[in-house]
Amino acid sequence: MAHVARKRFGQHFLADRSVIARIVDAIAPRDGERLLEIGPGQGALTSALLQRVGHLSAIEIDRDLAAGLRRRYGDRLTLIEGDVLAVDLAEALGAGPVRVVGNLPYNISSPLLVRLIAVRDRVADQHFMLQKEVVDRIVAAPATAAYGRLGVLLQAYYDVESLFDVPPEAFEPPPKVDSSVVRMLPRSASPAVAPDTLSPLLAVAFGQRRKMLRNTVLPWLSSRGVDASALPPTARAEEIPVQVWLEVAARLAQAPV
Repeated sequence: MAHVARKRFGQHFLADRSVIARIVDAIAPRDGERLLEIGPGQGALTSALLQRVGHLSAIEIDRDLAAGLRRRYGDRLTLIEGDVLAVDLAEALGAGPVRVVGNLPYNISSPLLVRLIAVRDRVADQHFMLQKEVVDRIVAAPATAAYGRLGVLLQAYYDVESLFDVPPEAFEPPPKVDSSVVRMLPRSASPAVAPDTLSPLLAVAFGQRRKMLRNTVLPWLSSRGVDASALPPTARAEEIPVQVWLEVAARLAQAPV
């Protein structure tokens, strides 16, 4: 019996073979490389990847799909059954480097991308299918409508690139929005600032993004004894480049508690 997509898991299965081939070509996997696929679903991308490599690992939350994947691929697939937002990602990745891929459910994409920052030292690269709106935010430049907290946070730790868009009809069932494929390469010179320092700063700065910084993040920084002279008081958060946010976060990290 055919598997019925489950709304609670945000399942939209990639079905267009030309799109699948284009994704695999973008990844360009080579035999011997370690791959981790997040949310293999019915195995459309899995099968295409296994034509290039002898083995890959995957994380799948749906027990019925997991059982089918085990039957279909046997020992060519190392399968972790569980919620990727709860799985120990460091254990799943091992020592690295691992190439991470996936057609991610829209409802978990942002929190998962943030979780992956902590294990980026084990990752060679990431290729994900995401809602186009999310990819637009990830790659957005300063002073654009899409530039915000998520984009700054991810651009601080990755080089990001939107590769191509994918229409709803490439999926079964079709989602109500367009999708895009994004490539993320961990920066070779990773910032010394930890995400748990940068993230709260961005939350305050972009929480009221239309207000000037003198009315939002500057008082917050001042109360923590942070020199925020790099931030123009009359600017808004969306106008500040990633590097400047990193500089301010570095000062915040050194500030007395």
